[in-house]
Amino acid sequence: MSDNKKLGIIAGGGELPQKLIEYCQNNQRNFFVLAIEGNANPNIFNDNIPHTWIRIGQAGTGFKRFLDEKVEEVVMIGTIRRPTLKELIPDVRTAAFFAKIGPKALGDDGILRALVKEIESENMHVIGIHEVINDLLVKKGTLSKTKPNKDDLINIKRGVKVAYELGKLDVGQAVIVQQGLVLAVEAIEGTDELIKRSALYKRKGNKPVLVKLRKPQQDMRIDLPTIGLKTIQNALNSGLNGIAVHAENTLIVNQNEVIKFADKHGLFVIAIDPGEYLD
Repeated sequence: MSDNKKLGIIAGGGELPQKLIEYCQNNQRNFFVLAIEGNANPNIFNDNIPHTWIRIGQAGTGFKRFLDEKVEEVVMIGTIRRPTLKELIPDVRTAAFFAKIGPKALGDDGILRALVKEIESENMHVIGIHEVINDLLVKKGTLSKTKPNKDDLINIKRGVKVAYELGKLDVGQAVIVQQGLVLAVEAIEGTDELIKRSALYKRKGNKPVLVKLRKPQQDMRIDLPTIGLKTIQNALNSGLNGIAVHAENTLIVNQNEVIKFADKHGLFVIAIDPGEYLD
């Protein structure tokens, strides 16, 4: 990866696309953004940000624009919600792409890996946001003042085992456990909705914990586990005791604000090595 190479940003929702754009602006990194309609925040784009808007189904059109812009490296960042049928109507290149990958389209990882391969077939190199912005991945250890208690550690161990198996099946990255019982697992709804849903099944006694891990087969350049201020706020509102994330494999957006909120409300945030919890 070289700061001299023009960066193409495929921007979904959330705060990370803006963080990456601001980093490029502050460090004079040449870039161009493909903003995904219905996902990327329109408020962050203005005439000073080189960009164009595309539907999810217009990936082929986006590739061509990147080539026209002489993009050499590509970062895919931000959340993508489930698209409508209209948004899925493909351009010719995208239709050919889906016809080619066939059964791989059954899982998010299969689609993303195939998409990476397609991008790189155009002599563009896909990289992770952590390869552009240094020290973005969370380091191992307890980040908050509050530490997980003995019951929390039991729940984390159980959550790691479940999340690991879920990940191998390409289902989701997160699970919520209380008293050794799995209250909810992440599917297509995303982590924030998972947390909200888990409140329906919460029991009396020691509070639940959220465990979020990178899938075992997941390419670190795409779809890394991410939490932010909304995650920790939802954890508080849904009665969780804290959050355990995958050390060196997780992005925390505005980490200082997240930890400040956790400390204020007595929640723990810990980054773990899952291998230490698998036996």
